Amino acid sequence: MNESWVTVVGNAATRPDFWETAAGVAVARFRLAVTVRRWDRGRDAWADAYTSFYTVWTWRTLAANVAGSVSLGEPLVVHGTLRVREREWDRERERGRPLQGEGGGAAADPVPAVDSGGGPNQPRRWVTAEIDAMAVGHDLTRGTSAFRRVSQAKPLLNAPTGATSP
Repeated sequence: MNESWVTVVGNAATRPDFWETAAGVAVARFRLAVTVRRWDRGRDAWADAYTSFYTVWTWRTLAANVAGSVSLGEPLVVHGTLRVREREWDRERERGRPLQGEGGGAAADPVPAVDSGGGPNQPRRWVTAEIDAMAVGHDLTRGTSAFRRVSQAKPLLNAPTGATSP
């Protein structure tokens, strides 16, 4: 009810990771980079300001379509619910486990790039912004796209079994 719905325009900062849960639900996630642009009156031109990164989560049919359609660097429009979460990475517990991109697979959480303080054996804490996407598409203000409808296989009620009748 009180979720924050957002529409974000940016570029795919990673290739989508795709997997299925134990229950058979398709999941895909990728990072989206969103760079703010400002008009610089002194130079009479647009200038890039800061970049924000979001982890975009997609589920079921959207996940499969994102995995088959989105490539690194492509301009995207993402619409969904925003979630801001605090994370902790315990260095001692995680020692010896592969980092993301090194065989950690889809279940591995991203390792923060900036240390939030503490000593070498203290846990790192960071905040991550995530979007549970309801829709993902290419930003057509920056290029063209060719849409291909996915056909859903429908089971036949009287499917042939291969057996012959006498």
